[in-house]
Amino acid sequence: MQNGSLFLISAPSGAGKTSLVKAALDEASCDPDNKLCVSVSYTTRPKRELEVEGVNYHFVSKEDFQTMQAQGGFLESALVFGNYYGTSRAWVEECLRTGWHVILEIDWQGAEQIKKLIPEAVGIFILPPSLITLRMRLQSRAQDKAEVIEQRMAEAISEISHYQLADYLLINDDFEQAVNQLLCIFKGNYQPSAEDLNRQQQLIENLLP
Repeated sequence: MQNGSLFLISAPSGAGKTSLVKAALDEASCDPDNKLCVSVSYTTRPKRELEVEGVNYHFVSKEDFQTMQAQGGFLESALVFGNYYGTSRAWVEECLRTGWHVILEIDWQGAEQIKKLIPEAVGIFILPPSLITLRMRLQSRAQDKAEVIEQRMAEAISEISHYQLADYLLINDDFEQAVNQLLCIFKGNYQPSAEDLNRQQQLIENLLP
C-alpha cells in the first residue's frame, strides 16, 4: 500500500483557510476513491459556542497537554495567543501509513517543525487579497474585541512574513478558484502560471512593510 501525502496549510487568521479546506473536502467527497482527511488538533483554548469536541478541536487542560507533550505525543506543538496547540503524532502516522492524505491546518511554527521531520510534506500558504480585506473579515466574525483584532492584524503580518516556508501560495480572492487550485495541489497537478506568480509577488510586497 502506498503511503499518503501530508499537506501543511497555513494562513493568517481571517484569510479563509478553514472555509477553503471545508469546501475542498466537500468537493473531494464526491470522488469514491477519495482518501483525504483533516487532522483535528489538540488545544488548551476554551471551546467556543457551536464548536464540537473532536470535530473542531480536542479540547484539553494545560496539564494534560503538557503531559502528552512530554511523552512525545505531538508531531508539532506551539503556543499561540496564550493557548497551546498540537498535532497527534500517532494519528497522523497511522493515516499516512494506511494510504490516507492528511491535511494539517497549522501555523508557520508548526509547519516549520514538521518540515524538518517530514521534508516531503507539502506546504501551502493562503494569502488574503489585501490587509483591508483581512481586517474586514476579522471584524465580521463579531467574536473578538477591538484590541484582539489589532493583535491578530499584527500577528497576520508576522505570519505572512514566513510565506517562503511553503511550496505553494494561494490567494483567497476568488473563492471558487482558490478551492479548485487547492484541489489541484492535493491531486498533484497544480502548476501556477507566470501571471499567478507575478500577482503573488506583488501582493506579498503590498502585504509586508
